[in-house]
Amino acid sequence: MGQRIKSWLGIDKQSDYVKNYFFNANMRSSIYMSVIVIVLESYMIVRMLNQWFSGQLPKAFSYYFTNYFLYYIMLLVSGILMLVCAFLHIRGKLKHQWVGTLVKWIFAVICLYFGVRISIGDYTKGEQILTFLTMEMFVCCLFVWRPLVGFLVLTLTYGIYIYKISGIAPVSGAYSVLSKLSELTPEEAYEKLQAVTQTSGLSQATQINLFTIWLSTLLILISRYRQTMAQAKKDEHLEEVNAYLNEISVNDELTGIHNMVFFRSEAEKLLAYVTTDRDNIVFLYFDIENFKYYNEKYGFHEGNALLRQVAQMLEEAFQGSLVSRFSDDHFVVLTRYDGCEAIIRKLSHRIHEFQKEVHIDLKCGAYRPLSTEKEIDPSVACDRARFACNSIKKHYEQTFQVYDKTLEDRFRLKQYIINNIDTAIENNYIKVFYQPVVDTADKSIVGLEALARWQDPNYGLLPPGIFIEILEEHRQIHKLDQCIIEQVCRDYREAADKGLPFAPVSLNFSRLDFELCDIVDYFEGKAKAYNVPQEYLDVEITESALTDQQNLLQSAMKRLQQDGYKVWLDDFGSGYSSLNVLKDYQFDVLKIDMKFLSGFSNNEKTRPILQNIVNLTQQLHMTSLTEGVETQEQFEFLSKIGCNRAQGYLFSKPVPIGDLRERISKGDLHVSDKYVTHPTATA
Repeated sequence: MGQRIKSWLGIDKQSDYVKNYFFNANMRSSIYMSVIVIVLESYMIVRMLNQWFSGQLPKAFSYYFTNYFLYYIMLLVSGILMLVCAFLHIRGKLKHQWVGTLVKWIFAVICLYFGVRISIGDYTKGEQILTFLTMEMFVCCLFVWRPLVGFLVLTLTYGIYIYKISGIAPVSGAYSVLSKLSELTPEEAYEKLQAVTQTSGLSQATQINLFTIWLSTLLILISRYRQTMAQAKKDEHLEEVNAYLNEISVNDELTGIHNMVFFRSEAEKLLAYVTTDRDNIVFLYFDIENFKYYNEKYGFHEGNALLRQVAQMLEEAFQGSLVSRFSDDHFVVLTRYDGCEAIIRKLSHRIHEFQKEVHIDLKCGAYRPLSTEKEIDPSVACDRARFACNSIKKHYEQTFQVYDKTLEDRFRLKQYIINNIDTAIENNYIKVFYQPVVDTADKSIVGLEALARWQDPNYGLLPPGIFIEILEEHRQIHKLDQCIIEQVCRDYREAADKGLPFAPVSLNFSRLDFELCDIVDYFEGKAKAYNVPQEYLDVEITESALTDQQNLLQSAMKRLQQDGYKVWLDDFGSGYSSLNVLKDYQFDVLKIDMKFLSGFSNNEKTRPILQNIVNLTQQLHMTSLTEGVETQEQFEFLSKIGCNRAQGYLFSKPVPIGDLRERISKGDLHVSDKYVTHPTATA
């Protein structure tokens, strides 16, 4: 309530923006007001001089000079001073607002004094008090006053004026008596003149009129203040919104440093300067290694705090350079190459101060533009620096890598893959290679894993380890997986139509498939289109995907299993939460990662670990499958401990469907009896 009263009185605290808004409004109003005053007073001065020179003034000039002319001059000078001050402010040459405020008060006081002084003389003559009323309206309604200040100004001037005229008998009464003197007896005339001269104070009508005018002026003053205040706050809000939008358009909201929009714009300008030493500039790309696990363990609040600390650390280390947040836990810097390696080593040591149980490190990739490059695209430069940074991920001992010719070749291949994935699919450059899965009881083929290969006319056969990672990074992987799904369904249909053996095929789904498209709907749609029974298609999901997309993948897995498809857990043991995954999800097949067999002959711990994993799958009613089997010794051990299935180079590398059929026909491989005659071959 108290704050509301202060607001109505205009004595509440105002922001600098509102104060400036009121000052500007008064300066604009003073232009109109001062111009009117200057014109009027100039006219009155010229008129009076003309009357004096023409002899029309009935009294001596000294009387009019003292009572009128002097005040005209004073008001004219104050009006000119106010006009000059307002123009200087508008042109930005008035540096101090207190000067304008002082001139405004001087001008207002002179106007009010002029109105009071002139109107007192007019009142004694029986004339209208328009000068007083005009000046009151000018000062109190054209200028914007706080309500309390306006109330005090109005009340003070009206009080002075009323006090001055209260003891004056208007001469209009005496004039009326004198005009009728011939009609009155001497006694009647004396009595009437005596009554007029003894009359003092204001009439009730005059009092009511003055109070009404005072109240009306006060209400107009308050209304103008409220309207100006409302507009000032509205404009201030818009300014704040615009300032915020401008800030977030160039600054990162979380860390406070510049964002990539600002970085690209400023980098282009910097590279275009003639004075820039292009041979000594470098683009740096920073990545906080293991930030994802840090975020998961300590929460987003701690993760955001770490990002802000790293951002501040980079700005301090590269003062005077262009520092921006690229995305997530990635930052970019455009700076001088000389001395940057030493700075990066110090930063790598400093970030260890922030780590807790999760090991974090700061990796940096650098790109130095070639002297032969006429135009440098900052986006491409950052991408190359990022490529260099990614090349040293998981290399504990290395924190800095400069983009070189080897990386250039890999970078060009990366760009080629991104730009040509659609063309490769359209032109059938994407091939499906099948790797058999055998039963440990008799080595018969009981399944096939569908693996993608890219047979490119320019680069030859591209290994999946190259293009799959790139397609996932640039969120194009769903196109590849959809292509593989359709080819597998088409291969099945061909085998079914020709009565050829065809074992169930497992397809690998990327975690991004569930984000980028409805992969389950596409998968089931192709199976129906090619009339593939559910038992001939299985889905493999990696353990790492489950930790990233829990809710999304749970519903997708449930949908697949309800529709009759088997779901495999791929790469079991390669992640950090294998047992939790088994607890939270239901799988049909557990695929044991090949890393468990890497030290089979030398590491005595390998055998009991595998034994226990197989026992666990039996207890959970899952089929066990071990990949990476390369020796007969490994296979015999897996068979002995009860592992159901095996996969690896001991049986076959991934091969095209034609080569696989050829090997089967030669007897090198044999398909389980239940798949020799295809169930739908006679359909």
